[in-house]
Amino acid sequence: MAVGFDRFRRVSVRSLTEKRPRSVAGQVFILQVAFAVLLVVAAVLALVLQTRSDSDREARKRSIAVAETFAHSPGLLGALDAPDPAKVLQPITETARKEAGVDFIVVMDTHGIRYTHPQPDRIGGRFVGTIEPSLAGRVHTESVDGPLGKEVQAIVPVTDRGDVVALVSAGMKVKNVDNAFQRHLPIIFGTGAGGLALAMTGTALVARRLRRQTHGLDPAEMTRMYEHHDAVLHAVREGVLIVGGDGRLLLANDEAKRLLGLPPDAEGRNIAELPGLDPGMARLVVSGRTATDELHPAGDRLLAVNQRATDRYGGPMGSVTTLRDSTELQALTGRMEVTSKRLKLLYAAGVGIGTSLDVVRTAEELAEVAVAGFADFVTVDLAEPVLRGEEPTGGETRMRRSAVRGIRDDHPLLPIDATIDYAATTPQARGFGSGRSEVVADLADALDWQAQDPVQTRRVTDYGIHSLIAAPIQARGIVLGVANFWRSEKPEPFDEEDLFLAEELVARAGISIDNARRYTREHAVAVTLQRSLLPRALPQQSALDVAHRYLPAQSGVSGDWFDVIPLSGSRVALVVGDVVGHGLHAAATMGRLRTAVHNFSTLDLAPDELLGHLDDLVNRIDQDEPGAGPDGSAAAGGSGITGATCLYAIYDPVSRRCAMARAGHPPPALVHLDGRVEFPDLPAGPPLGLGSMPFETTELELAEGSQLVLYTDGLIEDRTRDIDVGMELLRRALAHPDRSPDESCQALLEALLPARPKDDVALLIARTRTLGRDRVAEWDVPSDPAAVAGMRAAVSGQLADWGLSDLEFTTELVLSELITNAIRYGSPPIRVRLLRDRTLISEVADGSSTSPHLRYAASTDEGGRGLFLVAQIAERWGTRYTPEGKVIWAEQPLPPSGDAG
Repeated sequence: MAVGFDRFRRVSVRSLTEKRPRSVAGQVFILQVAFAVLLVVAAVLALVLQTRSDSDREARKRSIAVAETFAHSPGLLGALDAPDPAKVLQPITETARKEAGVDFIVVMDTHGIRYTHPQPDRIGGRFVGTIEPSLAGRVHTESVDGPLGKEVQAIVPVTDRGDVVALVSAGMKVKNVDNAFQRHLPIIFGTGAGGLALAMTGTALVARRLRRQTHGLDPAEMTRMYEHHDAVLHAVREGVLIVGGDGRLLLANDEAKRLLGLPPDAEGRNIAELPGLDPGMARLVVSGRTATDELHPAGDRLLAVNQRATDRYGGPMGSVTTLRDSTELQALTGRMEVTSKRLKLLYAAGVGIGTSLDVVRTAEELAEVAVAGFADFVTVDLAEPVLRGEEPTGGETRMRRSAVRGIRDDHPLLPIDATIDYAATTPQARGFGSGRSEVVADLADALDWQAQDPVQTRRVTDYGIHSLIAAPIQARGIVLGVANFWRSEKPEPFDEEDLFLAEELVARAGISIDNARRYTREHAVAVTLQRSLLPRALPQQSALDVAHRYLPAQSGVSGDWFDVIPLSGSRVALVVGDVVGHGLHAAATMGRLRTAVHNFSTLDLAPDELLGHLDDLVNRIDQDEPGAGPDGSAAAGGSGITGATCLYAIYDPVSRRCAMARAGHPPPALVHLDGRVEFPDLPAGPPLGLGSMPFETTELELAEGSQLVLYTDGLIEDRTRDIDVGMELLRRALAHPDRSPDESCQALLEALLPARPKDDVALLIARTRTLGRDRVAEWDVPSDPAAVAGMRAAVSGQLADWGLSDLEFTTELVLSELITNAIRYGSPPIRVRLLRDRTLISEVADGSSTSPHLRYAASTDEGGRGLFLVAQIAERWGTRYTPEGKVIWAEQPLPPSGDAG
């Protein structure tokens, strides 16, 4: 109504004002424009004069500054004393002139004869200007017509011990000063034009305001306009009341009289005297306060009231009130609000339910969302197989309470983890069997529900819970549990519309719970597989004091692994690897690689050779994958292993040498005895399976008690920080050499890992030990069969010193066969070494790479039984290759008295 009324008013005013001349407004407009133009022109003129004066003043200041600076410059007096001052000063003054931005610098003697000038042909001539004030020791500025044209110049005396010995003049051409001024003119005139435009705009707005307020109407036209307005006022379907400052009703249109039930003679009477007017409405109209869309009853109607004071707009004291019948609109708005709340609840369910792949957490999210906008209490009961990741079997009604939420915490409902075996008569059991939801309007009369536990159900009803919706949670046709929605605060019971909303909520939760259930099953299988593939216990060895940690990621298992592998000669191999990805495939791939490392390590290969063999194996595995391309690369959708990394290190406790190589893996950390932590510079090498570059081995000598730290990238990498920050945190956490390896493992995990790590972490910390010289015996053996007898005697003596005389016969037999083979089939140098560790290790090294073979000799053969005897006597035996040749070794168990402990 207000829009139509305003449009009618504008049309009426336009039709009347088009007949009137605009003489007064036009004259005022012209006068204001002329005044504004004069002000702008005066401002521009003043700005022009000021700018020009400032430019001239700036030119004089610059000339004085340049002349004084040059007159007092070091070396000027020396140049004046030179045989030819002009030759010395001319290039200097030209350079200074260009740097200072002036047009000339002239140095002259006290007679005004120039030593320098921008025009060299002027040197030697007389200076054009007044030099007398400067000869008297003053700075003088003037404008002259000089060799360069009109000039502004400054003359400064050059003194030596108080006497004027020369003069320096610097200045600028007037046209350059004018050019600087002219560069300001566009800004000056632009500013003036902007000011003029602004003044014109303001003048036009004032004139327009004047025309809008006067309209140019005469009394007849005003009368006709008000007649039109009065007709519109009584025709609109919105009530209008105008009340004076004394509380009298000045005007009421027909719609206002109808809505409020006012008598025909209501106008002119006091509001308080009007019969039938609602007291609340009367108080509002008399108060004159501002009201916006306030709802007030008027009989069986609900009116939307707006009220404004009239004196705020220049009118007399009073108020104007408008009324709209909003009875039907209010009912529709109520239904829309209910629908809007339910849509918001469903949206919150879509966003808030299923944020994790955890069955219990998903049930809790359903309860949290429903309590916030639907029920007063919510309980979620899931079948026990669902919590284990399994599908429930048909006919089960035994459930476990997985979530409880409510508006208060003192409720009598069963707590979390309570086991519930619903009776067949309960709505929960019926829903679990049929998949259909039920509404229990009044729990006090629900005998089938009370049959579950009369005492417990009595506590629930006494608490004030009076209505229930039992909605089965199902997905893919399988019922997973039941969600119970309880009402206590609202006196109305749940109805069919509430049942529909509960089913929508449960349907959304059912999909998420089923996804979480299947993930739980797969995760459990993957974790079981992964843990079965990782070392269950570290092997016994004496070279290293080792501690380890393995933390699976919260989001699923991955392919991280570690290993400690005893090698021959008391050496120990440390391995840490990582297969990129998560799930069963990553865990299975990790097991294959770990097995391969074990197999390759039995060959006593150097780290780079072992990684090379492992790289070839990964390539072959990728080629055998179903999704591999023609060239063996993993095709899209394939399950190749590309992305696996590995770090392999071998530590020798006799030499304290550690050989390491890595394939795309983070470098190890080395903790020195003084607490210094460094990351050895190991060539990174490509990840396994790429086969693009060879691997390189790096050897380090480690002091006894040093700690070698091997880890996977899950320890140092995190989305919230840069990898350099993780490396620095690792360095700080390791800078405690007094900690044991186990304490260091725990400190690292606490310092670097978040509460829920996103990736697996494998950590291996080894403190080095040494096999002392008192437990190592070495001999060089001549390449002569006669030397075998002497070696037997030397070995017997050493075993006696170690208290291992019980092993004398078998050890002599083993070494005799190994030394004889080395002399007969090998090449010098031949060396024998005994190691007393957890076992007695006998080693014979020679310079040949020929590998001995164990064979069964026939009864008629005269030889060929040596290695067979060694294999029968020794616990283990084998061959390893070195850069100098090979080593054949054999291990014998120590008797209890000779155990190295």
